[in-house]
Amino acid sequence: MSRYRGPRLRVVRRLGDLPGLTRKSARRAYPPGQHGQNRKKRSEYAIRLEEKQKLRFNYGVTETQLLRYVRKARRVTGSTGQVLLQLLEMRLDNTIFRMGMAPTIPAARQLVNHGHVTVNGRIVNIASYQCRPGEEIAVRNREGSRKLVEANLQYPGLANLPSHLEFDKNKLVGKVNGVIEREWVALQINELLVVEYYSRQA
Repeated sequence: MSRYRGPRLRVVRRLGDLPGLTRKSARRAYPPGQHGQNRKKRSEYAIRLEEKQKLRFNYGVTETQLLRYVRKARRVTGSTGQVLLQLLEMRLDNTIFRMGMAPTIPAARQLVNHGHVTVNGRIVNIASYQCRPGEEIAVRNREGSRKLVEANLQYPGLANLPSHLEFDKNKLVGKVNGVIEREWVALQINELLVVEYYSRQA
């Protein structure tokens, strides 16, 4: 299944707050659909599926991509769930979103795809590019690119810049100083349930 392009608030109502997907908040607190208000007790599978869907929709990755990230996280020593979150958080589109250059992750992906962003002075237009410590991420030195990001900076998606990033709003240049720590992940998620969900498939 390709990337989700449907109504985002329906997803937020079903899964809860997804800071990367949209900045709007749903007016109704219950899930969408005819039976949204009278939900039955969910099975363990349904709970795990929901956590997995949170990751997918928040970071805007496809099922295949997420499965690939889970397999990659398994090969690394340490907690698989934490490594999985770090891999997703260190994507270029998410890093730009966390620096405040874009209001949502889909908006950040568009900035990358349209060639408005450079990494270490070179244009990178691959949203899934893995940012590494020491890399410099900047807005392309072009009037259109700078205006776009300056407008976005007036209304950043999240208020706090994570400890592993720094960003100069005047020069529109940011730097990755390390790998994100668990407490700086903005999404409310139980990553262990996601790993359990995939343990049967991957």
